[in-house]
Amino acid sequence: MAPRLAIIGYGEVGTLFAADLLANGAAAVAVYDIKFDHAGLAAPMLARARDAGARAAASAADAAAGADIVLSAVTADAVLDVARAAAGYLAPGQVLFDLNSAAPHTKVAAAQAVQGAGADYVEGAVMAPVGAPRLAVPILAGGPQAEAVAAALVPLGMNIRAVSATHGRASAMKLCRSIMVKGIEALIVDCARAARAFEVEDEVFSSLSASFPGMDFATLADTMAERVATHGVRRAAEMREAADMVADLGFVPDLVRAVAEAQQRGAKAKPPSD
Repeated sequence: MAPRLAIIGYGEVGTLFAADLLANGAAAVAVYDIKFDHAGLAAPMLARARDAGARAAASAADAAAGADIVLSAVTADAVLDVARAAAGYLAPGQVLFDLNSAAPHTKVAAAQAVQGAGADYVEGAVMAPVGAPRLAVPILAGGPQAEAVAAALVPLGMNIRAVSATHGRASAMKLCRSIMVKGIEALIVDCARAARAFEVEDEVFSSLSASFPGMDFATLADTMAERVATHGVRRAAEMREAADMVADLGFVPDLVRAVAEAQQRGAKAKPPSD
């Protein structure tokens, strides 16, 4: 039988996943977002849920009632709050599938909270932007029930690979990669801004492309600026989690924190139009 699902967090990820899971045969999908509690913000979100065929729940507990798997798609700073709240309403046999970008120690603490109450917890690490692939975005899963969650959701179109029975490893894979990806974004944006200020962008981008064959730095400069402007706030939160991970290892996290600050700054600026 197709699983009954709930999604906590009805932003970009929750909206896309709910629609696709229902279209691909999920028995039911209930959704909840804290913005549902604010009249001025709720109306368009509730309309999206209705159009997708999802049930807009009155609370996270209401959404999870009767669900086999509850997907958490909130923000990095809300991971523990959601998990601790879920520990109060999830029953044995239910699984919290945590898709948020958070440090390994955060995921371990979330797992302890949920499992301590008798339910199951699986961490998910989303390994690429969700917008284009939607439900097919690659996701690494970790925890004792990772294989079972993959078996339940892959037939519905999700691209989940169980990588560990231990919580924290999937998130470590994600955040180590993110240090490089988000760091490159921040560097290219600052490089392009300075080069354009001096009107030497053609020479700089040409030199960089010669040093790194196959990379079109002129195009990347615009693409990265657009990504940071659109997603910088969320990516800054992710990089703060990455910095905490680095600090937990006893390494100096200053560079990673600087990337977080650069992503935050970039989110406030419009990408260049030229």
